[in-house]
Amino acid sequence: MKKVKLLFGVHMHQPVDNFGDAVDEAIELCYAPFFATMRNYPDFKFAVHASGWLLNEIKTKHPKIFQDMEYLTKKGSIEWVGAGYYEPVLSAIGSKDRRAQIDKLSVYLKKNLKSAPRGAWLTERVWESSIVPDLAACGLEYVVVDDYHFLSSGFDNSAMDGYYESEEGGEKIALFPISAALRYALPFFSVERSIEAILNCAKSDNSAAVIFDDMEKFGLWPKTHEWVYEKKWLERFVEAVLADERITTMHYKEYLHTNRSKGLAYLNNTSYFEMGEWSLKSHQNLALESLKKSVGEEYFKKEGVALIKGGIWKNFFIKYRESNHIHKRMMHHSLHQERLKKDALESLYKLQTNDVLWHGVFGGLYLPNLRDNAYRYLLEIEASLAKEKPAFSFFDIDKDGYEELKVLTKSLSLVFSSKYGAQLIEFGSLQKLFNWQNTLMRRHEAYHEKILHPTPKIHKESGGEDEIATIHNDEVAINENFKDELIYDWHPKYSFVDHICSDEFSFDSFKRASFNEVGDFANQPFEFDEEKMTFKREGGVYLDKKYDTSLTKKYGFSKSSLSLDLSTVSDFTHKLHYGTEFNFHFAHHHKVLINSQALGSGVVLKDIESIVLEDDYTQKSLKISLDKKCTVYAYILNTLSQNESGFELTAQQISLLFSIPFLSSLDLNISLEVCDV
Repeated sequence: MKKVKLLFGVHMHQPVDNFGDAVDEAIELCYAPFFATMRNYPDFKFAVHASGWLLNEIKTKHPKIFQDMEYLTKKGSIEWVGAGYYEPVLSAIGSKDRRAQIDKLSVYLKKNLKSAPRGAWLTERVWESSIVPDLAACGLEYVVVDDYHFLSSGFDNSAMDGYYESEEGGEKIALFPISAALRYALPFFSVERSIEAILNCAKSDNSAAVIFDDMEKFGLWPKTHEWVYEKKWLERFVEAVLADERITTMHYKEYLHTNRSKGLAYLNNTSYFEMGEWSLKSHQNLALESLKKSVGEEYFKKEGVALIKGGIWKNFFIKYRESNHIHKRMMHHSLHQERLKKDALESLYKLQTNDVLWHGVFGGLYLPNLRDNAYRYLLEIEASLAKEKPAFSFFDIDKDGYEELKVLTKSLSLVFSSKYGAQLIEFGSLQKLFNWQNTLMRRHEAYHEKILHPTPKIHKESGGEDEIATIHNDEVAINENFKDELIYDWHPKYSFVDHICSDEFSFDSFKRASFNEVGDFANQPFEFDEEKMTFKREGGVYLDKKYDTSLTKKYGFSKSSLSLDLSTVSDFTHKLHYGTEFNFHFAHHHKVLINSQALGSGVVLKDIESIVLEDDYTQKSLKISLDKKCTVYAYILNTLSQNESGFELTAQQISLLFSIPFLSSLDLNISLEVCDV
């Protein structure tokens, strides 16, 4: 009779400073009943990783759960697993910060739970060998990754029943491969089928069945609370494991020290397969999905898994420039952290939280509150560095080969892009710690094809009491009205965007980004003269031919406002329409008033020289003034994204266009002022 060691682990995480009701829901539906159930079975050994922020939230606000954790730890049931305190992707932050974040969580566990972690959970299982020396320096001996990491690197699926050794620069680490079969079985299969899946891992008497997955699957995911707790799946599962003589629960560190490794392993820079898909551009994502289907599931599992794969996690910085901006702003402060005081350094660590930097099944980057939190931490750092006199610097923040102009006044943090039209790409209040330029483009995502080209639903036989659906295969309803919301922007949605149009703008053409742009200034580079503090582009107007056209932008700054002197001259002498576009993010877009009226489904204002946007959240107003009368178009821009429950429309920003006709040349002065409401 073959026996197997069950290495059962769960991972708990919530985005730092997530909405209180979201955390409370996770507590009620998942964390509280999980530990309350497990308290009844102290002989069941398992591993737990919790991000430091969440663990402290539980300790502070939900002491009963923390008491259950303490009890199970003292009884020897729980092995605590380490990681970065604020749940960063370790390979996406610098070595110094890796060690600081890992040590911070380890110290917390030692102080509050009298437990010193020997292993590490990798955020989103993102593996790069460069992290090994830092893991080793922090006293960690192993990490858990997916079996996919091994299979995509050429290893055999039959040899995933233990651990391997790897190294980087001579520093070694043990690697445990998490079983995909167990991840999809627990807790979704019946207890009997789950036990069978565990026993299928038994290749020899020393085999390990390795499972380490999100605790949120045990109650928070759709349909799981009823299944796991009300129908007592977890209780029956634990009892069945403890009663089965073929299964022994064991801690990872215990298995590591009592069994030899299966050999040496070097793994690709990878995460799980779906993450590789999500990090690709949408057309590549669809092509990968099509390729995988074309070779068939059997071939993919046997041979194709090592050959057919997506991108790496850092591709999200290529796919989403908004993500890249947050990340590179963080990295700049990390590289110069010696100037940061204790509070600002803590803000830096919070800024390294992973959730806002990517997007897959969950909202991630598409969730405005996560981006608001990230910018709050960034602006806390900036506020600690602000002086009475404005500070100017011109360097390549985004690491894309083009410099940005960074301006820090006593009350504002401003960044302008030379790559994208000399536009305002960061507009942060140091007083309110809020970035009004926290905007997002409308992009084509691969899952939009489910709306654009829906396929007939195939009825699947119900598994009855034997299983429930996971979020990866559960069907979601598609609202037919969503198709009209699929509008895609051809330029970043920043502010002071310069449009030149041959026809007059309209509300609909602006909202749908369908106006006849004839200039090349909205998404093209400008040259910056540091001495004159002036941006300029020698571009063109493109009609029957190219007409040479230049556009010059000179910004001015005060404590709480900025101004722009704009001048454009064109060889085209007939009527054109100039538009300057602004995109501003707010916490409550539908409550913002424009010249004292609600935006509703959009507004058009004629013969306007200024507008005032009143923000209830910051108790500030943004006043835009021009020295010429114009027509203003304004609407609330929504994105359509996927989440664990289906699709959702999310208000991202208010888009405004100020339109002025001109002949051959135009001189314009624009001011943007932050005022008290």
